[in-house]
Amino acid sequence: MENRISNLIKMENGTANIIHALQSKWGDSHWQASGGTYDGITWSEINEISKPTEIEFDTEVTKLQAAYDAQAYARNRVQEYPSSGDQWDMIYKDNLNSTTTHKDAVEAVKTKWPKDNSGPVE
Repeated sequence: MENRISNLIKMENGTANIIHALQSKWGDSHWQASGGTYDGITWSEINEISKPTEIEFDTEVTKLQAAYDAQAYARNRVQEYPSSGDQWDMIYKDNLNSTTTHKDAVEAVKTKWPKDNSGPVE
């Protein structure tokens, strides 16, 4: 679920919004949204639960945004890693020559983009 929402946020230029919150926490409910605000949400009468409060929506948006932001290092690493083909070639050559080319390449990217999102570290 989190990955699906993360992909939705990515498509929205990295900003979580009320639609993401609806899809994340109340995805099985029936609703319509317009205008991108809480007031633009029409909650269907066929739902078994009441329309969540604005605070509940805001809390979910904040949670999703924090989860997305916490993964910035991972998104940055993906852009920096060598291609799969290059990595396989490094692994093959490492096995032939007893070197650590692949390990060194991966560690360089991990060092540049630490999990605490303090990167890039040059």
